[in-house]
Amino acid sequence: MSALTGLLATPLLWLAATLGVFEIFERLSQRSGRHPLCHPVLWTTPVLIALLWATGTPYADYQADTFLLSFLLGPAVVGLAVPIWAQRERIKRLAVPIVLSLAAGAVTSIVSAVGILSLFGAPADILASIAPRATTTPVAMAIAQQLGGVPALAACIVLFAGIVGAMAATPLLNAMKFDDYRPRGFALGVSAHGFGAARAFQVSETAGAFASLGMALNAVMTAALLSLLAALL
Repeated sequence: MSALTGLLATPLLWLAATLGVFEIFERLSQRSGRHPLCHPVLWTTPVLIALLWATGTPYADYQADTFLLSFLLGPAVVGLAVPIWAQRERIKRLAVPIVLSLAAGAVTSIVSAVGILSLFGAPADILASIAPRATTTPVAMAIAQQLGGVPALAACIVLFAGIVGAMAATPLLNAMKFDDYRPRGFALGVSAHGFGAARAFQVSETAGAFASLGMALNAVMTAALLSLLAALL
């Protein structure tokens, strides 16, 4: 028992466990031909939750041990500017369709989520938490707090929306016979933020660049729309 306690106190244990579990499911995803139900995040998250519960490890301890991963998210997001810059000429030529698609995607995301929950009588704080579901986690948490929602719930909703979007997008777009990687990638970024961008890069560099663009622009657009709505209300 003392050996287990000492192991759990090792600072790098949960960092290694997170990377190891993710790598296992990433390889399974590759072997499955990137089947939607084999998405690594879909399985890594519950496995890590089960490990934390089984060992009685507080989430605060896990967060402290894996701080490096959270820190590296910042440079990783900034690094997405590189493929966007490489596609700058294409982006300039498609400026009008991009803006129109962005507006349609942002408004649809907000209205559909809030509208459906409103029909079921969801309280105001839940509506405020789900409104920014298609943005990145930090943006969604900040917006939810501004609107009177629950930041932690907003983060969970964003995670779920991203996983579902990344899983469903490729089969759906294939069924709709969208062959152009530019709109495919942009749609993924707008609807599934970072998860969508990661999935798009697995398919094509062009799709990944446009997904990164969609993710960034949608975060700005959604934040602006919901901030304006909050000011008006």
